[in-house]
Amino acid sequence: MRQTKIMVMAGTSDAHNIISELSAWKEIHILATATTTHGAELARISGADDVVEGRLDVGDLAEIIKSRQINVIIDATHPFAANATRNAIRAAEMTGISYLRFERPRSKLPDNELIHLVYSFSEALELIQKLNQGRIFHMAGVTTLHHLTERIEGIRIVARVLPSSYSIKRCLELGLPSRNIVSMEGTFSSDFNRALMEEYKIDVVLTKDSGQIGGTPSKIKAAIALDLQVVVVMPPVVMELQGKKVFNQIGDLIGEMQKKLKKIVW
Repeated sequence: MRQTKIMVMAGTSDAHNIISELSAWKEIHILATATTTHGAELARISGADDVVEGRLDVGDLAEIIKSRQINVIIDATHPFAANATRNAIRAAEMTGISYLRFERPRSKLPDNELIHLVYSFSEALELIQKLNQGRIFHMAGVTTLHHLTERIEGIRIVARVLPSSYSIKRCLELGLPSRNIVSMEGTFSSDFNRALMEEYKIDVVLTKDSGQIGGTPSKIKAAIALDLQVVVVMPPVVMELQGKKVFNQIGDLIGEMQKKLKKIVW
């Protein structure tokens, strides 16, 4: 039987887990896409048969779908990668293939006056400037760091970023002193996060709601324990997802793929 060809839009730990599950199926071929070298390497380690690295617009995705004869797109991109999701939906519609979205569950945020929910990084910046003139712990990824450095001096910002040359170089370019760059990968316990916040004498924490798997609850728990203000940027709403199949549990997504494999006739 000819293999079913699946495109997994990757670059997240969710995609890593999905690819790991699907790679055990001999009847499918997995093509993963990732915008960064780190994401591409993670996809390979997870078991992807092929990986395309780089930013892809709608036309790029549609061309890959046609040339690689893709049957299904699984969009496992980050909750904040709204444009990537829109592009995937449009490319699937243009080429007539199935689109499945995996969206990690949102964090269950405690009801606490120290927690401030906002819906953009520009809104976060305005709020931070009103809250405190002290030191800010940026825990929202290097790609959003510029929102702060445009109006706040780098010496006031501590950023935790991935241990990649790009991330460290970008922090330096944006004016952060090297001592303010915390370079590490993974999600960490609230105790560890608290120790970092104490060590760097943090006054305000900026993060985004990346769910349990993104470590959001442990960051917030640590900040609250220290009586720190926490600004949480909420994920954007992608209107194009209305009417699409969206899964919050990997097991449910895998179950849907099993159904699709049975329906495909060669």
